Amino acid sequence: MDKKRNSVEFKITGRYAMFADPVTRVGGEKFSYQIPTYQALKGILESVYWKPTLIWYIDAVRVMEKIQTESKGIKPIKMSGGNDLAYYTYLRDVEYQVLAHFEWNEHRNDLDGDRDENKHHNIAKRCIIKGGRRDIFLGTRECQGYVEPCMFGEGESFYKNYGELDFGIQFHGYDYPDETGKDELFVRLWRPKMKDGLIEFPMPKNCDPALRRFIRKMTAKEFEKDRNFSLLGNDQSLMDLLSEE
Repeated sequence: MDKKRNSVEFKITGRYAMFADPVTRVGGEKFSYQIPTYQALKGILESVYWKPTLIWYIDAVRVMEKIQTESKGIKPIKMSGGNDLAYYTYLRDVEYQVLAHFEWNEHRNDLDGDRDENKHHNIAKRCIIKGGRRDIFLGTRECQGYVEPCMFGEGESFYKNYGELDFGIQFHGYDYPDETGKDELFVRLWRPKMKDGLIEFPMPKNCDPALRRFIRKMTAKEFEKDRNFSLLGNDQSLMDLLSEE
């Protein structure tokens, strides 16, 4: 994989993971995809470090451990009160290597003054070393994850020399208004294929338009300098915190 000037590389590990289709996660039985979705990995990276000035793009993921599942009896809370009984099927003992990069959000002209690539790239790398700015979840809150730096491509995957696996049509991610400039929410689907443990993700704009569906109308949040956004304060406080030994 080609690495970009502002690429970040990190490893994700966890006891359990639940990368389920959002349509099936409303209630009832839940079953995880066999591989992490683009949107889930993007959400993990946004928990590590995110600013509305930039958009993270996931370039590739390496599946390092054998894909295994485990079912559990769960008692979710019912909307009408009380508890219900359901079986959730999780991925077990997962480890992934992720390669990603960021680009400026061209639809947020109100944040042009914050476009300092070197600053954001360095903060992101420091946040990865610290394990992220927020808690890391592998698809759902009960699946705690852990992030640490790595060199993408190093180490041996369980699927080395395994050949190609086709996972059919799966959820890829969402097109949000603040990233597209349109007051609409769309969902993207795609056909992932894994070769020797490596999955390369297409850029959202390159996903098959035939597998893109309109969800609903939605507007992006507006940011105003010195009201809910500062060019210096938050970043400087974060850099001071990260520089502490």
